Amino acid sequence: MVALSTWFRYISNKFDYSLCLSGKTYINGKVADAEIIHSIWRNFLHGRLTFLHWNKGEEMAPLIGPHGGTLLVRKLPVPDPTRVRIGDVVVLKDPLNSSNFLVRRLAAIEGYEMASTDEKEESFVLEKEHCWVVSDNNNLKTKEAYDSRTFGPVNMIDIVGRAIYCLRNAVDHGPVNNSDISTKQDLPVIEVELDVDEMAKNHKAS
Repeated sequence: MVALSTWFRYISNKFDYSLCLSGKTYINGKVADAEIIHSIWRNFLHGRLTFLHWNKGEEMAPLIGPHGGTLLVRKLPVPDPTRVRIGDVVVLKDPLNSSNFLVRRLAAIEGYEMASTDEKEESFVLEKEHCWVVSDNNNLKTKEAYDSRTFGPVNMIDIVGRAIYCLRNAVDHGPVNNSDISTKQDLPVIEVELDVDEMAKNHKAS
């Protein structure tokens, strides 16, 4: 049973999502002036704040095991530094193959100075709307980790969501360790939209 206070927080999150999504489509010219209010209410009434994403590989171990994991991902229509933060696990388009999606942890955002352990490489500052993502598995070599150390800074517009819950198998699942602020904001979304049985079915199908 979801508490009434949780529902209020969830509704607030959903309304914010509806505004962001409708504003984004309006700016891109996909919604006319007369349709903007209808677009906001349509997204609010019919849209979910999450989607399921299956991922396999050792890059994000131990969060995602070698046999794969099903993630509950919160949608981020406007992935700017006020909505996605350092420490968050994000789903993003592969910078070298936009038809694929990666799961990595956000390590730095615009304005951060990046310094290499290699003295031959000069430090640099991340440009506006760019970020640096890394894998969690420190046992992998740089090329195996396949993160910003390989493909460089990522445009934040390529981030499609934040992973908020992970199911590795039917008995091994739980919330994803994200930044403190994001964890607090995502809690009502998890309480309302999490369906472990649905995640388990998706996991088996994958």
